[in-house]
Amino acid sequence: MKLRHLLLAGAAMAVTMASAQTSGGISPAMLKNIEAAHAQNPTNKALFNAVAANSIDDLTKNYAAQNSMNRTFSVETPEQNIHNQKQSGRCWMFSGFNVLRANFAKRHNDTLRVEYSHVYTFFYDQLEKANMMLQGCVETAKLPFEDAKVQFLFKSPISDGGTFCGVADLADKYGLVPMTAMPETYSAENTNRMARLVKSKLREYGLELRKMVQSKRRDADIEARKTEMLGTIYNMLCLTLGEPVKEFTYTHVDKKGNPVGEPRTYTPMEFYRETVGGPINGSFIMVMNDPRHPYHKTYEVDMDRHTYDGHNWKYLNLPMEDIAQLAIACLKDGRKVYSSYDVKYFDRKTGICDTKLFDYESLMGTEFTMNKAERIMTFDSGSAHAMTLTAVDLDSNGNPIKWKVENSWSEASGVKGCVLMTNEWFNEYMFRLVVNKEYVPEALLKEYDQKPTMLTTDDPLFLPDE
Repeated sequence: MKLRHLLLAGAAMAVTMASAQTSGGISPAMLKNIEAAHAQNPTNKALFNAVAANSIDDLTKNYAAQNSMNRTFSVETPEQNIHNQKQSGRCWMFSGFNVLRANFAKRHNDTLRVEYSHVYTFFYDQLEKANMMLQGCVETAKLPFEDAKVQFLFKSPISDGGTFCGVADLADKYGLVPMTAMPETYSAENTNRMARLVKSKLREYGLELRKMVQSKRRDADIEARKTEMLGTIYNMLCLTLGEPVKEFTYTHVDKKGNPVGEPRTYTPMEFYRETVGGPINGSFIMVMNDPRHPYHKTYEVDMDRHTYDGHNWKYLNLPMEDIAQLAIACLKDGRKVYSSYDVKYFDRKTGICDTKLFDYESLMGTEFTMNKAERIMTFDSGSAHAMTLTAVDLDSNGNPIKWKVENSWSEASGVKGCVLMTNEWFNEYMFRLVVNKEYVPEALLKEYDQKPTMLTTDDPLFLPDE
């Protein structure tokens, strides 16, 4: 009887495998046709020899496009020094701090400068994200482990990516400190190993909290245990990032770094209030260009925030023409602007972004025809890297020709740390913009107040800016 069952099972498997092989697979005849199409092109051998020994980007670079962009801009904000996020995904914080320190310099007529500590804010970003993950495990404990929300928590328990919402929520809650009070550490600039250890611990703790809820432990017991867990995470962060400063002495400096005034003792909240001036939340709106969805509607991404009690990424979806006008209004008043991009068709050495910069089509013998909406929906493109919009060049009719951003990859990258973009590239690969409300027309402010449509955490566009 057992032998008969084995034979029947084997026969069924053979039928299944045969069916799979003849339904959609590459048959010998199909493979011949594929090979023949390649063999018909006599230049493929020469192309292979070139590609095998060289970078694809070097072979396809359009030197005419690379050298056609001049370095002058009709509207440009004051220069400030360029930072380096190194091997970390903190571009959202670097860009956000670029805006805050530029605002400080503008309020002081460019006579004073401030440099904020990235590692101080990063410490609390990681602690808050750890709490979000653990609290999420408590709140989803009665759902099956295969549920999408549970899978999201355990797949990405923590990250160093983020958005401007994190800058606002963390600064409003924990204040800010100068770079001299808490300088970078190795793990702040190289986050991979620290992140792996913290993620592993959070997954372990997440399973434990799920079991506590499922076994109907008291809420007070669960909260106490979660607090103990966060104590361990806090210790891990202290060992890798340094213990957050509670008080420090600081002397303001001018743009050359010379001290101005007398030293003063600050707490992080006192320094934040003095250099920023007040709550960041409520002072801005966020806009997005996402052609998959109707324009002039608001959307919110579920669980896309840095603190449990903070703000999700909520945005008003606008055409690129409207976003450009908002950006121009800010720049004309000397305001730098947080923005984010997909850095395709980008030459890191020269800092040029141009849709004509690389001719992949001629090399590969095929066209790449997807539009912006199609690239987003197929995960081919999305908002992935934050940079600080700092200049625009306008034609005689006030229309943008090219743009300039401050990047966070050091002064050795691009044009002294900056990136230059044609307007065509900007329209295709720019996504997010954070705009102070004073530059937003009343009609758009009213649209921003609409009840948002909630989008899921796995939406292809809303990757954390890195």
